[in-house]
Amino acid sequence: MADNPALERARKYLKKYDPELVPLEHEKTTKTSVEAAETLKVELGQIAKSILFRCGENYGLFVAAGDVKISDKKVKTLLGGGKVKIAKPEEVEKVTGYQVGGVCPFDIDDQVPIYLDRSMQRFAVVYTSAGTPHSLLPISPEKLQVVTGGTIIDLEKE
Repeated sequence: MADNPALERARKYLKKYDPELVPLEHEKTTKTSVEAAETLKVELGQIAKSILFRCGENYGLFVAAGDVKISDKKVKTLLGGGKVKIAKPEEVEKVTGYQVGGVCPFDIDDQVPIYLDRSMQRFAVVYTSAGTPHSLLPISPEKLQVVTGGTIIDLEKE
């Protein structure tokens, strides 16, 4: 596949943490958790979906297992109240620098808090997007916390 600036950005960032963290590229799209799980032939929960939420003027990137429904109530509490909305595609690109379907949960603006759902810890390896709808990064939940600087919490709807 042709090199993509977003994928190169992810590779460069990851190399600073661990040269063995290498994104996998796929012919099939891995834009959604379901597509990614089918492409890799893994459980849906092993796909670490990254969703940018907004409450008022506050943004937060929430990373959860693909089989988890993120609680709006928890998002609202973490982002300081207001109406919870999933960011629009143009907001996602402006805030993260990545397009929807390829949002990495790392190398984004330090002003955007990152929250990692504890449910991913049930797997030795999860797969997160690596900048494009055709790339995924195999990574342990522990290493994901290191490279994102994210806060580990319970995001699941009760």
